[in-house]
Amino acid sequence: MNRIPRRELLGAAALAMIPKAVLSAEPAMYDYLFLDLDDATPGATPARAYADHVRSRTASLAAAGGEVVGLFTPQLGWVGRQTALLVRWSPDAKGRDREVVALMRDKTVRTGQRAGLSPTMRPAVTDRPKVGGIYVHRWFVVETKNVPEFLTLSSEGWLDFETRFDTQIFGLFTAERSANDRQSGVTRLLLITRYGSHGVWEASRDPSTAAMAAFAKRQALTRDSWAASTLFVPI
Repeated sequence: MNRIPRRELLGAAALAMIPKAVLSAEPAMYDYLFLDLDDATPGATPARAYADHVRSRTASLAAAGGEVVGLFTPQLGWVGRQTALLVRWSPDAKGRDREVVALMRDKTVRTGQRAGLSPTMRPAVTDRPKVGGIYVHRWFVVETKNVPEFLTLSSEGWLDFETRFDTQIFGLFTAERSANDRQSGVTRLLLITRYGSHGVWEASRDPSTAAMAAFAKRQALTRDSWAASTLFVPI
């Protein structure tokens, strides 16, 4: 899979409107694999068997220019056998498609969906998810012309959000646009946020904070949104 140009993701006009400080300079690309796993053998979880498969491929991934950022298992919003794998690729990665196919066609996998992602403000190439807490994966569907404003509001809101609560924004990504996305004039974005607990997640919804004021404006730009809470599994 070739690197997805940002002009293709956002459009040249929208890209020109985004402040340089808002966009990550890191050229690495990502694959987000959302998987439905086979039922595990007694005494094991579906994700454990799949994690073993992923670990067995780390050397092959590295040789192809890839690395596993993390495996995420369900808490709320996914069924018990679903999981997501986030893989980072160097810009000159070779064999990316071959490795992704191997990750998605293991005997432990029933079905899978692949989304090519491009980082915005975060993550940087050195960023890694922290162990502990929960990770909320939230998808947004936004009109492509509004993506620059969406990114700016996100960046503004994070300043108060991360200071006030036990939270860290790991990454905000734009997804490779499908033919349907182009026809509808939309871009999908994935936000991955760590919260200290589900209690922190609830507390952070406080509408009186500066963060929520920015996020409310962001929500007004959003056509659709859905989220799930997960646990991070290091590989």
